[in-house]
Amino acid sequence: FQRDGSQFDRLFEDGDSYQIGVMACCAIHTPGHTPACMTHVMGDAAFVGDTLFMPDGGSARADFPGGDAGTLYDSIQRVLALPHETRLFMCHDYGPNGRDIRWETTVGEQQDHNIHVGKRRTREEFIAMREARDATLKMPTLIIPSLQVNMKAGELPPEDESGKRFLKVPLGAL
Repeated sequence: FQRDGSQFDRLFEDGDSYQIGVMACCAIHTPGHTPACMTHVMGDAAFVGDTLFMPDGGSARADFPGGDAGTLYDSIQRVLALPHETRLFMCHDYGPNGRDIRWETTVGEQQDHNIHVGKRRTREEFIAMREARDATLKMPTLIIPSLQVNMKAGELPPEDESGKRFLKVPLGAL
């Protein structure tokens, strides 16, 4: 597959500015969960992808291909450097301990209550916690197909002679 980004309409660099209608936006590179993670700031809101979860969920794992706990910590600090009242929108939420699903928090709430990075946790403490936790997690069942489809901007493989599409799944890859 092409590794030059040509399958995407646009590739964002850290600090790129862009418009959605009349709204000014800014892209912030926030790797760590994966090397491609981005946060998009629009007005008083930031869409953080998997960089952070709700405060009681902590942070995303950093053991995916190209992920790194120290890099994730640095990226989270960039998000937490936004104004205190900035609204943060999560990519998804697991509703820990049976609470209702939430999708919005603030920088201030994350700083004060995030179980992984709040209350001034040091970089070294975060790395130790994240790596220990990640070591207990199984790889998601669909990680290999997800990577294949994501890297190709959702483009599926061509149909075979029977009209079916197949993803190749390497054994023992992760």
